[in-house]
Amino acid sequence: MIQPALDLVIAALERIRETSDRAPCASRATLAQLRFVAPNKAELLALVRERVRVCTKCAHLACSRTQTVFGVGNPDAELMFIGEAPGVDEDRQGEPFVGRAGQLLTRIIETMGLIREEVYIANILKCRPDTPRGSFGNRPPTPLEMQTCRPYLVEQIDVIRPKVLVALGAVAVEGLLVTRETESLGRYAASTRTTRAPDHRTTTKLFSVAAIVARAPRLRCS
Repeated sequence: MIQPALDLVIAALERIRETSDRAPCASRATLAQLRFVAPNKAELLALVRERVRVCTKCAHLACSRTQTVFGVGNPDAELMFIGEAPGVDEDRQGEPFVGRAGQLLTRIIETMGLIREEVYIANILKCRPDTPRGSFGNRPPTPLEMQTCRPYLVEQIDVIRPKVLVALGAVAVEGLLVTRETESLGRYAASTRTTRAPDHRTTTKLFSVAAIVARAPRLRCS
């Protein structure tokens, strides 16, 4: 988009030079605008990632985590998957959806005719929710934890600007919409929603993962 605009300006200046005795001139502000280069999304995400890496807003999670889990995938992705929070595998490896849930997500993505590297995957929370000592499994994030961490996700969405958001579970839907759904997830999943993305500037389609699985029966049987 930038190069055609520059070509148009240069051509106009050349015409002025050919038809006028006065040399064309431009202000420094105009020249600065012409030199503008679109920001690199990967670099912008890296800046957010670094702030997430050292975040201690939820002191109890900062103390219990192995590392933060920011997100992974294509910064220019049109499709973005959002889960609720990292689990034990993600906390250990620093990447979202790498355990059994990740295997299911990979099959979902491949069923769409894509690969993981073409989409972007993130969570509402960037830290694994802490669990009592000696307990097993993962616990869902609390509304306060999601509210505290959500601005980081908003920044990710603002940079990537996906056309479609897929919420991976009811808690992710709640975290994205900042509301607790009164309907069951099954009823919600029966339809899709055109909504304003959390950055308040991007209009996007919001799906739940149940809606996708319902349209791909072989995923449920594998």
